[in-house]
Amino acid sequence: MIPVVDLSGDPARVGAAVDEACREVGFFTVVGHGVPDDVADAAWHAGRAFFELPLEDRMAVAMPAPGYPYGYCPLSAETLSRSLGDETPPDLKETYAVGPIDPPPRPLAEMDDPDERAVYAANLWPERSLPELRPAWEAYYRAMADLAARLMSAFARGLGLPDGFFAPFIDRHGSAMRMVNYPHQDHPPPPGALRAGAHTDYGTLTILRQDDAPGGLEVEDVAHRWVPVPFHAGSYVVNVGDLMARWTNDRWRSTMHRVVNPPPDPGGSNRRTSLPFFHNANWDAVVECLPTCVAPGEAPRYPPVRAGAHLMSKFRATVTG
Repeated sequence: MIPVVDLSGDPARVGAAVDEACREVGFFTVVGHGVPDDVADAAWHAGRAFFELPLEDRMAVAMPAPGYPYGYCPLSAETLSRSLGDETPPDLKETYAVGPIDPPPRPLAEMDDPDERAVYAANLWPERSLPELRPAWEAYYRAMADLAARLMSAFARGLGLPDGFFAPFIDRHGSAMRMVNYPHQDHPPPPGALRAGAHTDYGTLTILRQDDAPGGLEVEDVAHRWVPVPFHAGSYVVNVGDLMARWTNDRWRSTMHRVVNPPPDPGGSNRRTSLPFFHNANWDAVVECLPTCVAPGEAPRYPPVRAGAHLMSKFRATVTG
């Protein structure tokens, strides 16, 4: 079962509920989140419209090289299971992604690490074919960044830390946002192919808006059973990423999840769409075991790691080709 957390409730109770959900499931649904409906709907509809453009217009903003993080990624060009070292058929989806919408914290020329420069690479907007997408997505990106900051405060409370503990680690975050289009399937997919292969997310947390089309998100529970994530109108699904699991010394679960193929349904469309926001810590943030997540005399499970290097090593492993 995926817990539901009302973020408008008492802060202490919200923190406790988040801690319980992250320990037991790694996923939860949030209501009372305060994201304006008009902002969310504008981004959603603009993103859907992008995938209805002619392929020529979508390819005009295609990722220019393997590993480039932003722009259009065509059908079957990504294999998420590769981030865990598994070889499966490419995912049955196409995506459009953007990264930070504000200037980088310092000039790109001063960034020695090419992966850091990649995080702040230029977004590729379909200005000519769909000019309304950019303002809608920039407004939604800001709304998601604000929600992520509030969730990180709730995370801190749930972990017995001051509300603002994580603020210095995320004040220059290089988060990414993408819309995923899972096209209608009118014939059985290749053996072993899924809409999105089993994987964990890489950063601190993910905030997902999904629809209720068939063939949806599933989460692996502690008994290694796949459990569907139910759709609740107006809510968001939140899950812990690898970085947060590492930060908490595995007190919290970065849970395997996947998107399955729809059942045969010749009578109607089974197209599915989702809009995840992948929140990350600052590029140079040093992530090491939190003081409340290690018992006296116990050693941390992981050495310290810089957030940016962790993120990009995972991302680049998923690219097909």
